[in-house]
Amino acid sequence: MSATLARWQADPAIQAAGLCHACYGTDGFDVSLMRLDERPVLGALIGQPAEELVYLYGSCDRAAVYPQFRSDGPVIFRDRFTGETHCPSEKDCRAFMELTAANELDVLARDSALAAKHSAGLFRLFKQARGYLSDAAWQACEEQLGSAPWER
Repeated sequence: MSATLARWQADPAIQAAGLCHACYGTDGFDVSLMRLDERPVLGALIGQPAEELVYLYGSCDRAAVYPQFRSDGPVIFRDRFTGETHCPSEKDCRAFMELTAANELDVLARDSALAAKHSAGLFRLFKQARGYLSDAAWQACEEQLGSAPWER
């Protein structure tokens, strides 16, 4: 995933977050490699900005957050660990969606069963969230997901 982000020329903090994106588990991957009380340890290793992106990514309640990604209006994140909501900066929302696209495209490229099951929904998400994706990320989404049978 970090290599994908590097190809997209993502900010170094986003690339570092890509290396550790699931350290706290995610809404779709319920295995955590680190406890939440170890956040300072990860921050010391990859930098505070990158760790904050890892936390944002891991804490996201996808069912509550994903539908809000569109080109207008704020995105209100629901933290699946605490239940609290907050409105991240546009920069953080863009970083979150870039991480999401890189991760999902990498997963789907490696697992044809998951690709068959989730590609259509993910393409709709990324199309809806186009305003939050870099041109390189959007191009990769179109190339990998846009020519699939459900789009014909």
